[in-house]
Amino acid sequence: MFRGASAINMDAKGRIAIPARYRDALRVEHAGTVIITVDIESACLLIYPLHEWEQIEAKLKLLSDTVPLERSFKRKLLGHAQDCELDSHGRIVIPPALRSFASLEKKTMLVGLLNKFELWEESAWQQQMDDGNTLIHSQDLASNERLVNFSL
Repeated sequence: MFRGASAINMDAKGRIAIPARYRDALRVEHAGTVIITVDIESACLLIYPLHEWEQIEAKLKLLSDTVPLERSFKRKLLGHAQDCELDSHGRIVIPPALRSFASLEKKTMLVGLLNKFELWEESAWQQQMDDGNTLIHSQDLASNERLVNFSL
């Protein structure tokens, strides 16, 4: 499971280093392969270990090619999906089109979300966090049936 946010510098070739604590598991459990695609709602990238992505693909197979919304959804996720291999230094190359989508340059944030990572441009991540905090503080969490019994 992936958790935490890591500030990572992207090099001139578009490479980022996956944090060392995740490298062995990615190599052993997922053959060192991750799938990178675009997020459907935010200007960030989603990075899935191979086996997690295979579960996403199974769900995508169930969507119709004749229903325009479902087809567009499939096209967006699958059309941008790129297989990437960890190199011997634990780095992956973010393809140029995906870097452009998320406005990635040098300063990035890699955020663990249990079964996947999000990759953000650093200032976009900070803005998203600020917006999220505003949203959380403006809502009555007890009125949300999925959060009402959630405690820390």
